Amino acid sequence: MMLLLAAAITFVDVQPILERRCVACHRKGEVGPMPLTTYKETRPWAKGIREAVTAHTMPPWFADDRFGKFKNDPRLTVSEIETIRGWVEGGSVEGPAVKPIVTLPEGWGISAPDKVLTMKTAYPVPSKGSVAYQHILLDSPCPADCWVSAAEARPSVRGVVHHAVVYIREADSDWLKDAKSGVPLSAKTQTTSDILLVYTPGQPPFIAPDGMAKKIPAKAHLVLQVHYTPNGKAAADKMKVGLVFAKQPPRQRILTLQMNNGAIRIPPEDASYHASVSGTFPNDALLLNFFPHLHLRGSSFEYVIAEKPGQWETLLRVKPYRFNWQLRYELDQPRRLPKGTQILMTATYDNSKNNPYNPDPEAEVVWGEQSWEEMMVGFFEVAVPAEMDKKSFFIRTQSR
Repeated sequence: MMLLLAAAITFVDVQPILERRCVACHRKGEVGPMPLTTYKETRPWAKGIREAVTAHTMPPWFADDRFGKFKNDPRLTVSEIETIRGWVEGGSVEGPAVKPIVTLPEGWGISAPDKVLTMKTAYPVPSKGSVAYQHILLDSPCPADCWVSAAEARPSVRGVVHHAVVYIREADSDWLKDAKSGVPLSAKTQTTSDILLVYTPGQPPFIAPDGMAKKIPAKAHLVLQVHYTPNGKAAADKMKVGLVFAKQPPRQRILTLQMNNGAIRIPPEDASYHASVSGTFPNDALLLNFFPHLHLRGSSFEYVIAEKPGQWETLLRVKPYRFNWQLRYELDQPRRLPKGTQILMTATYDNSKNNPYNPDPEAEVVWGEQSWEEMMVGFFEVAVPAEMDKKSFFIRTQSR
């Protein structure tokens, strides 16, 4: 009976699952190593797909189910897994003809951009060694204030880009004031400028919820901060950033915030080193998502809040943390947090030989840009009134 049921499952049944769960990454030009948009593309990988979804290794997801619900949870349902299993065990047959999966415009994970900014020259990444963070000043996209409802950064050679941050440098900012448009600058520098988006392999582009957007002030420039990582083959990357402008002014503005602990000092062979950072919301805000960032020794990351002193609530626990899959976790229902709410972030690191990703368990590890060093950064995004910018958000007002 089971064999008959399996034999009845064809690619017609599997294709919608791939469209919902897989093709965001597994299509031409994306991070997935093979496209899965047609039967011909998918059939050679059928058994591997079955094994990956049965073992829950694909799609990647690391949030502890006991804390929070997230609208971008990509994991397959039991029914979807059984459909794929039945298709493979029934011979992975094609069945009736199906139309190719409808995807977004080739080269983008957002709708067709209204504006595209591209590095003027490709950056040469060597085959080996390390590369300091590069800052590339892009042209100003907006002569007047503009609102961005979607944005995406796309390397031309994904394999050599570990991550990239796209900053919004306002026209009167002194940050990187000596930078020349299109000329990479490797200075170590920090900024309080707002962030338009963060790119990591497998992370979806920025797409604002309805009624929300990010603001690029008049004559502001975008700055690419790129972490290039040589992978054994010399390459030249020319990243581009696509912008979709909001059709009308939003009700709320999205701000990307972050908290760091730059004082980490992980002893050699320490399998459970903890580091924390905490703060207090200076104004009311609507919490939208989380994006934790650690390096190769990171093993977990947790966000907790307390709206009242001592009443802590875990909103997200990422365990295990995987350096090669740095994901954004979008709350299923945005959380309204009153001013005065405390937020605490805690990271755990495994600097022992039992960590298969550890480059050197005998090293003492401190903060640094490169992957063999460590970081602790907890990004999160909030929605605030459209007229409130990042600077004014941090002005603490008197309680009413």
